[in-house]
Amino acid sequence: MTKFIRRLQRIGSSILVSLPIEWVQANKLEKSDEVEIETGSNSISLTPTGGSRPPNEVVISYPISKQENISAYVTGAYLLGFDIIKISGRSTISVDDREKIRGLMRRLVGMEIVEEDASNVNVQFLLDATTLSPDKILKRMSSIVLGMFRDTISCLTSDDRSVLQTMTSRDDEIDRQYFLLVRLIRSAMVDKKLATALNLGNIDILDYRVAANLLETAGDIITDLAHSISELPKSNMKKLYDAAKEIENVHEKAITSFIENNRKLAIEAITLHRSYQKKIATVGSSIDPKKQGSIQLLNLVFTFEKLSRCWADVADLVKPVYT
Repeated sequence: MTKFIRRLQRIGSSILVSLPIEWVQANKLEKSDEVEIETGSNSISLTPTGGSRPPNEVVISYPISKQENISAYVTGAYLLGFDIIKISGRSTISVDDREKIRGLMRRLVGMEIVEEDASNVNVQFLLDATTLSPDKILKRMSSIVLGMFRDTISCLTSDDRSVLQTMTSRDDEIDRQYFLLVRLIRSAMVDKKLATALNLGNIDILDYRVAANLLETAGDIITDLAHSISELPKSNMKKLYDAAKEIENVHEKAITSFIENNRKLAIEAITLHRSYQKKIATVGSSIDPKKQGSIQLLNLVFTFEKLSRCWADVADLVKPVYT
């Protein structure tokens, strides 16, 4: 984003300021064209009204350096909010790199290959960002995480642990939604019109980024938790299951408080987490370190506490109400 300094001028009873010629030319504006003006408490933004924002595109020269890989380049461009990503080759794009690009299209929500030949691949984001909702994406992530958690801890009291094998693919879906949310809020940072349409201020953008990261981390923790439980001997662990089950309340209150900006509910979530810390510590101290498998059980106790802390941290983002 380029900054310009302009001096206010008075003409008659009006205060005028000149627009940077670079901005005028880039948006193909002429005398008598209209612009949309949006004001904030200490800011003002101008947007051309003659049509929608032109697609934001980037060209990736191929082949790239040996220290990098094509997946990182395309993913980075997606997260930065580019609508069109062109991989332009000075030579033929290898079969291996083409497969990496196709694999990315399954991971990056809204991206599709629109043109392709031997030395070029063009991909485009086909969704309208203004129709997306940060709240809905966060709720989607939250729903997947909670479902993973419930199915994982149910295996503590069940002989059938086949559901644990699904955790990796379900965590991949969390990553897809996470990337989409990061792309959306980054785009809102540089496009004030989009930020207004999504009702996002600068602090909101930062908070959504942190909340999404915490949920993505929770998904990774649950995937590791599923792996740990799959290696435990099949035996009834009702006490451990009951302790883990209580974390659900922390999760549900924390996510709801964040989305609804409900400080009272956030305090309830944080209070539940502190209470849970004491209970899970008691469970951990009751495990006999001399018994076989005690290390694995203590590791589970520690993992449960980490999850509870993740969700309490989401509640901690809810701002106090000042009068």
